Amino acid sequence: MTVAPRVALSQDFLLRLAKLPSAVHARVVRWALKFQQDPTSSGINYETIKAARDPNLRSVRIDQDWRGIVFKPSLGDLYILLHVDHHDEAYRWAERRKMAVNPVTGALQIISLEAVESPETVADVPQTGVQRAGPIPPSVAPLFATVSDEALIQLGTPPELIPLVRRIGVESELDAIQTQLPVEAYEGLFLVAAGDTVSQVLSERETRVDRQVDPTDFTAALETAESQSRFVVVSSDAEMTAILNAPLAQWRVFLHPLQRKLAAGDRSGPVRILGGAGTGKTVLALHRAKWLAKNRAGDGQKVLFTTFTRNLAVDVEQNLKSLFLDDPDVNKVEVCNLDRWVYGYLRKHNYPQRIIYGRDEGAWGRSMQLADAALDLDEAFYVEEWERVVAAQGVQSLDDYRKISRVGRKSILTRSKRDMVWPVFEEYRGQLSSRGLKDVDDAYRDAADLLSQAGRDPLYAAIVVDETQDFGPQALRLIRAMVPSGENDLFFVGDGHQRIYAKHHAVLGRCGIDIRGRSRKLYLNYRTTDEIRKVAVALLEGRDIDDLDGGSDDNRRYKSLSHGPVPEVIDAADPGIGMSTIVDRVAAWVAVDGKERPPSVCVMARSKAERDEIARRLATCSVATSVIEPDTVDSASSIAVRVATMHRAKGLEFDRVAVFAPGMLDDQYGDAAQLVYVALTRAKAVAMMVR
Repeated sequence: MTVAPRVALSQDFLLRLAKLPSAVHARVVRWALKFQQDPTSSGINYETIKAARDPNLRSVRIDQDWRGIVFKPSLGDLYILLHVDHHDEAYRWAERRKMAVNPVTGALQIISLEAVESPETVADVPQTGVQRAGPIPPSVAPLFATVSDEALIQLGTPPELIPLVRRIGVESELDAIQTQLPVEAYEGLFLVAAGDTVSQVLSERETRVDRQVDPTDFTAALETAESQSRFVVVSSDAEMTAILNAPLAQWRVFLHPLQRKLAAGDRSGPVRILGGAGTGKTVLALHRAKWLAKNRAGDGQKVLFTTFTRNLAVDVEQNLKSLFLDDPDVNKVEVCNLDRWVYGYLRKHNYPQRIIYGRDEGAWGRSMQLADAALDLDEAFYVEEWERVVAAQGVQSLDDYRKISRVGRKSILTRSKRDMVWPVFEEYRGQLSSRGLKDVDDAYRDAADLLSQAGRDPLYAAIVVDETQDFGPQALRLIRAMVPSGENDLFFVGDGHQRIYAKHHAVLGRCGIDIRGRSRKLYLNYRTTDEIRKVAVALLEGRDIDDLDGGSDDNRRYKSLSHGPVPEVIDAADPGIGMSTIVDRVAAWVAVDGKERPPSVCVMARSKAERDEIARRLATCSVATSVIEPDTVDSASSIAVRVATMHRAKGLEFDRVAVFAPGMLDDQYGDAAQLVYVALTRAKAVAMMVR
């Protein structure tokens, strides 16, 4: 029986392909499709690279000028497309590379021999000015002096690069050689530099270091999670076409080893994943949903993927289809934001009230007439008490209110004062009921009560929750009620730094969701440059950020893999002048970069009115714009400048971002800094902000 050749693509190949001019890109895609169909065909012109140190590297003729570099080991039927370039440049790239299997982790790695053979070179990195690792001054101790060679290899460092790592004296030098290291090695090294032990890093990754590794078995090496973070095996023409013609962001195709391990396999109960903006939480959640649908959803069962807003659900559903193409298991994943799900579920059960998603001012005004003046409490107190205590915690009676915890509320209420406050809330509910209305938190509780009735079959095999930080306590209690407790039941991803909706910080453990022993954190930002990340993180400095389960979270070990210019931050005393500055800058971006493949650009503002005014001004400058509305899917192929509110842009990404945020960072806006943080971190390469 003849075994079909196995074809894989490297991340480097796709990154290089994405940068090619359109005409060349089309030729390379046509060639690659033929290559995937039969890499042994006589029409594939393999050529020996005489100066290559790795005998398994071959050059393949694409046309008269362009060449592909292919890895073809002498044993087996494995073919990996590694690189594409002009003839001479392709050969030079191949001469300085070798493929090897890490002797401990078993991962397939591309090693830069240039870094190995020129270890003493000290050169500035053009984009950042960071120095590459060179000789360490006598006064500086090597950063990894206490880490053994074996431990460095366990972290993912290729043995050939250990001398280079040994010369690192400060963290900036580690950052400078980041592109020469496998991603798992870079992450492991910076975590150790930050204070983790090697054992802690390996335990978090679930990395095995106790097995025999065959350094010549490249096919087996390709199966490791580490290898699959930089290589993808292509099994069909359709899959090849989709990856080459409409590639998603590289971090969506090539999951980090920890992401891949978290996405697959059984878990004994609820899981929580934390991670800063750009760390791939949503993509991890999509892969987890797909794995659950394929492996744990029986006949007639589905996996629910839910998020907070309808526009995020629309984006997620589109990404799910794009990421997994025509995979039939995707049909077992139901994508729906929670409010829409609750509306449909209650209507199906003849729920008489109409759900409202904010205070009804008429009903509220009448209830406030019962406020006791002797308490000397203003209306703001009652609003927050309703939102953060009564509605959020499902308080239904005076007796409940007397006993409920008010943690986080500054004012102390004695039992007698609670008795005097309660009539306002009781009246508000009565006013709503008389109008056939129901507060959304109360509707969540009613839905949970319906679900808890005996004899009802489970609605879902599992639930995956995105943007967990934006859900309040009643929403999380409802999610807990929607699926039975047990193996693989709930999977949460979120980041307290990006909370822009929730009025009350919910605690998973207090909502019946026990995540003890099943929590992980993602540290690597695959989207945003480190320069943009630093500016965004600085906006939240000094703020107490929760970890969604009653503890604290921080961004101290949050790192970006790419570099670029420092964001331009402009202080504008006059908002009108600030808006003109943004419009002029974006118009200049479009004029300079109006090539075949212009970068994607988005301008974000706090309100729809500001958004629309920016769009109008851009139009007067002859700049094509596209307003991203709540229910629309952003088209990645559009060359128009997108204009959106900061809330709507959540979950999206663009090459360049301009943020209009005058006054938003003042104390009077409270958590608005987190909204600006979200907006800035939508940018992949360039960002500016008017504040």
